[in-house]
Amino acid sequence: MTDYVAPLEDMRFILFHLTDLPPISEPGIDADDTADLTVAILEEAAKFSQGVLAPLNQVGDREGCSLVEGKVATPRGWKQAYRQFRESGWVGLAMPVAYGGQGLPKLLSTPVTEMWFGSNLAFSVLPPMAVGAVETLLKAANEEIKSRYIPPLVEGRWTAAMDLTESGSGTDLSAIKTRAELHSDGTYRIFGQKIFITYGDHDVADNVIHLVLARLPDALPGARGISLFLVPKYLVRDDGALGPSNDVECIAIEHKLGIRGSPTCTMNYGSGDGAVGYLVGEAGRGLENMFVMVNDSRFNVGLQGIAVAELAFQKARAYAHERRQGKDSVTGEANIMIARHPDVKRNLLVMRAYIMAARMLSYAVAGLFDRSGQHHKGADPNRGVFDLLIPVIKGWSSEIGTEVANMGLQVHGGMGFVEETGAAQCVRDVRITSIYEGTTAIQANDLIQRKLLRDSGLSAKHLVSMMRKVQDDAAPRYELANLNVEFGAAIDLLEAANDWILAQSKANLGEVLAGATSFLRLVGVVCGAWQMLRASLAALQLISEGEGQRAYLDSMLNLAKVYYRHILPQAQMHSRIVLSGGSTIIASDVIAI
Repeated sequence: MTDYVAPLEDMRFILFHLTDLPPISEPGIDADDTADLTVAILEEAAKFSQGVLAPLNQVGDREGCSLVEGKVATPRGWKQAYRQFRESGWVGLAMPVAYGGQGLPKLLSTPVTEMWFGSNLAFSVLPPMAVGAVETLLKAANEEIKSRYIPPLVEGRWTAAMDLTESGSGTDLSAIKTRAELHSDGTYRIFGQKIFITYGDHDVADNVIHLVLARLPDALPGARGISLFLVPKYLVRDDGALGPSNDVECIAIEHKLGIRGSPTCTMNYGSGDGAVGYLVGEAGRGLENMFVMVNDSRFNVGLQGIAVAELAFQKARAYAHERRQGKDSVTGEANIMIARHPDVKRNLLVMRAYIMAARMLSYAVAGLFDRSGQHHKGADPNRGVFDLLIPVIKGWSSEIGTEVANMGLQVHGGMGFVEETGAAQCVRDVRITSIYEGTTAIQANDLIQRKLLRDSGLSAKHLVSMMRKVQDDAAPRYELANLNVEFGAAIDLLEAANDWILAQSKANLGEVLAGATSFLRLVGVVCGAWQMLRASLAALQLISEGEGQRAYLDSMLNLAKVYYRHILPQAQMHSRIVLSGGSTIIASDVIAI
């Protein structure tokens, strides 16, 4: 079985030649040292992911978690790995310096986080939860909550959980029933139950800080009546020491298709006098405040799809070079490695093209976040494009992850169906990424209703202008002439879809939303072509300068052609569905299905 190997060459190529990595601000570190420090961080992360986390990946899958008397036990090696992870300072990599973090840009933390996900997804879904929780508390919490809860989260002594979903409410958070009652001491008592809570309880850290959505007795109906509360597993004394257990308990864990080493908990609040909770931000603005954490999680879930796809690709590539069978279709040579068979070779190349396009796009979006300012939500066009592309990163990348993992299983043939190869685990693990934190359909609806329509297409126009700029840059390069023509046609399709949705949304919203998933995939496919063309421009420039590994740069140029020939044609299909497929769906009788 092939274990995960961090794709450092790809990561360095993207960071140093396709993005503007912000200078790292640390005492004694000059802006010119950013590149060296970046390489050092990536290499250390690779060592940890390969040496500590990857060996536990199948262990977690085989053993899973157990629940005994309300306490969750994680798989063998989990506690020791998390202690190493925390003591090495990885939890606070992108956290604020003022609270003990390292304050590194999102663009640098993104490849590091990808390594965690690729080496052991079940373990690695835990640490990023603290990042989203800290961002939420920084935005909305009062100073007392910030000073008491943020430093231990940054340090990794405590972990975070996001408690949204309830039985019967699902994605419709406006229907939640968990209630909060004001107590005489100014705190609240929380009563209710939440399901599907990732790492809602575990044994790897000292405390779990739950961010819980609940309703006050006099709350408005629907989403406007939801407030956000901080509910610790253990109460915290004034001096920061842990006190008694709060009235919150894990009463069940799910038995799942994948990521079995990650406990997915049903949490109960208030079996006694009520779980002590602290209001975060203003009452009635809970959804708004929680979406800071949700958006961070959605970006990370897209990254999970890319990371598991990388692992699936590595396993398929290794197997295709080891397995020998059949004859060469050109030379007639017998007993060749199956990687030489045309369709296996196609699978491997398309898998890699998908991964690189999605990876480049996610890093580019992380760079937009850094340039817009971490806590700025004004009219900055970078922030607008960042927000626009979050559902694409989540939805498209997670769907790619599933597709690539399935292709990897196909390359393995019957051996892929055998657990020892690890190919089946990739398929099982990645499947959740297109479901949790909002299904692909939810991301597609968000892309149209909360992003494209909300600003009347302004951010979409800015995205198109960024693409047209790359098209102009590529125009003088005769080597890219064919790709550039195809890219221009793909942008035209995207613009036409944008315009149609904006024109039809008021009169025919149902038809628009019936094609929403295809619209999301259209945006993703065209954005992937955008990044592949940028990579080709960078590769040609490096070749002309005599810089870099020529074989690697040539492979990037070829990979762009693979993407344009085998993936970009999907743009025309999804465009046709967006423009004309919705009416058929709306006209169909659901009872007759």
